[in-house]
Amino acid sequence: MLFLKLHNDYQIPLGLIALIPTAFFFTQLDVDIFCAKFVDRIGYRVSIVASEAFSAVGLVALAFLPEILPSAYAGIMISVVLYAIGCGLIEVLCSPIVEACPFENKEATMSLLHSFYCWGWLGVTLTSTLLFTTLGIDNWKYIACFWAIVPLYNIYNFATCPIEKIVEDGKGMTILQLFRSPLFWVAVVLMVCSGASELSMAQWASAFVESCLGFSKTICDLAGPCLFAVTMGICRVFYGKFGEKVDFMKFMIGSGVLCLICYIMASLSHNPIVALLGCIMCGFSVGIMWPGTLSISSKKIPTGGTAMFALLAMAEDLGGSIGPSTVGMISQKAGDNLQYGLFFGGIFPVVLVIFLIILKFMKKEK
Repeated sequence: MLFLKLHNDYQIPLGLIALIPTAFFFTQLDVDIFCAKFVDRIGYRVSIVASEAFSAVGLVALAFLPEILPSAYAGIMISVVLYAIGCGLIEVLCSPIVEACPFENKEATMSLLHSFYCWGWLGVTLTSTLLFTTLGIDNWKYIACFWAIVPLYNIYNFATCPIEKIVEDGKGMTILQLFRSPLFWVAVVLMVCSGASELSMAQWASAFVESCLGFSKTICDLAGPCLFAVTMGICRVFYGKFGEKVDFMKFMIGSGVLCLICYIMASLSHNPIVALLGCIMCGFSVGIMWPGTLSISSKKIPTGGTAMFALLAMAEDLGGSIGPSTVGMISQKAGDNLQYGLFFGGIFPVVLVIFLIILKFMKKEK
């Protein structure tokens, strides 16, 4: 929501703006590697409480460091790294914490869990847009501090809630054992493509609608990332509610095909309404990809443990880094035309569908 604001206020080129999500996800990638080796020793509770603390500090730093440091861009990147550490820990630990709960339909439960990511995204977008409209977008720094309240409150939540491990101590697969599993590597590719398919559109939705389709800033934030989050959440709630009645693999493959269609609509259509619908419906198409891959992996590699969740989160972060940065770089080379960048982003759902078909014929890991 602030990409163009940062671009204009601090005179930061779009190519460097594109490195913001790159830094964010590469930091998360490093955190994922750390989690794979050390979280079981440190403990889930200490790690996830620390995640909320890093998130809060990063959001507050974002409001001050760009003005304090000689380079505004350096201040932004330091803040991004801080809250990326928190986000990395959150995404690694929340899924196995819920997976360890005694639910019958784990795929549907995982989808429902991840739907709340969408509703949080929706709430942040709507509230931030309201605050931008009433207080003025020039006051975005105060709004960043306002959102730090959420992780501060969650420090209490995670310090007091019951937490169980997904695999008993000493019974989870090691990183080396996972690396020897063909199933694991297929899951890695799926996670990379899931992250790239989702974030390539999500990170650039507001800027794309504003710069290419000519809508106002408020409409861009509501019609771009906001409705993207709504459709993604609807997809995850739908599967969480009716997952037992749906062929999971067909649903995943169909989502990949729909995602490709959405990228084509957004990048090639000369009709702004059709392009906007492509952005919005892309949210529905990517909704099941991330939680779906985690559920498939947990089912086919049941002793993967924390290491598997951490490494798959690392793969998702890698995709979330590669996708948006590639779209930004290609757009810059095409004269800041985001439609060219988004057209290239359609390669990620294509690869995802191919590897889903491969996975469909692979047997469960013993």
